[in-house]
This record gives sequence, structure tokens and C-alpha cells, in this order.
Amino acid sequence: MSAKPKPRRQPLKATPEGLERSALYYLERYDTSSGHLRRLLARKIQLSARVHGTDPEAGRAAVERLITRLTGAGVLDDARYARARVRGLLARGTSDAMIRARLRAKGVASDLVDAALAEVTDANPGHQLAAALRFAQRRRLGPFRLRERAEGRERDLAALGRQGFDYQTARRIIDCDDPAELEAETAGD
Repeated sequence: MSAKPKPRRQPLKATPEGLERSALYYLERYDTSSGHLRRLLARKIQLSARVHGTDPEAGRAAVERLITRLTGAGVLDDARYARARVRGLLARGTSDAMIRARLRAKGVASDLVDAALAEVTDANPGHQLAAALRFAQRRRLGPFRLRERAEGRERDLAALGRQGFDYQTARRIIDCDDPAELEAETAGD
């Protein structure tokens, strides 16, 4: 006795009301940028056009009106989103270069990303060193490596380089004997 597979659920028709419900439901759960929300809704529109034969141009126009309305109401704010993501990514140990790339992928304008990063840089000039230190600690690189530190030096430098940290910063972290010293230095900035 084999169980019959459930029939695949058909996507809903992309109507302006349905797109608004989807957008509001998504925004209740996640903070996002207008560019990312636009892409999410565009996928729904394309799927609806393929399955139900709806007009994709009418759907795109409805999305633009919706995003304009949500931005005007303050529900959707790219500057707020950029500031929050910059703070969160720096706390995880992400470099400025990776932050720019991730926010660009989410559709945030580069001037908003630069302004959010400048806000952090002005408040803490040593933020890159602090972020590199957090990344090294999280990944157990350099002074946080439990064993075989000398053998893993080049690999650790490469890992920090791939994350967008410059060579000086990476070398400073990996060759450090006492990470508490660097932590105290970054806290003093």
C-alpha cells in the first residue's frame, strides 16, 4: 500500500490585495529593504502570470504603488534597515567590504550603506579590528585556535582575507599572542 502523494498546491493569483497581504505578512516577520521586497513580490507575479495568466505589468505597477505607500507610511525604510544590518553584521565580525556586498544584494542604495557605515566609523574608528577579532574568535582562528596554531597561520590569514579584511588587520589578529590586549584596544577607541 503506497500513499498517494499530495497534489502540489497552486500559487494564488497575484492581485493587488493579495500582494499587499503578502508584503505585510513578510514585513511583520522581517525587516527588509524596498529592493528585496520588490524582488520577492516580482517572483509571486511571475509565478502567477505563468500559472494563472495574469498580467505581469499590472502586477509590477501594483507593487510599485504598494512600495511607495509603505515607504511613505514609514513601514519600509531603507536607511533604518541599512543601519540595523550594519550594526548586526559588525557585531558578528563582518568586514566593511562584505557588509557593502550583502546590503547591495538586498537592494539597498550604496549611499545609504555608506552613511550607515560612516555612522559606525565615526563612533568607533577601530571597528574593523574589533570585527576581525570577533570573526577570528567565532571561527577559532589565530590566538583562538586550540592547537596547531603555526601550521594553520596561512589558512587563518586567508580566511580573514576572504572575509574582506585587509592584510595588516588579518596579520595583526593572527599573530597576536594575547587577544585580550586587542579587545582592550578596541574598547578604548
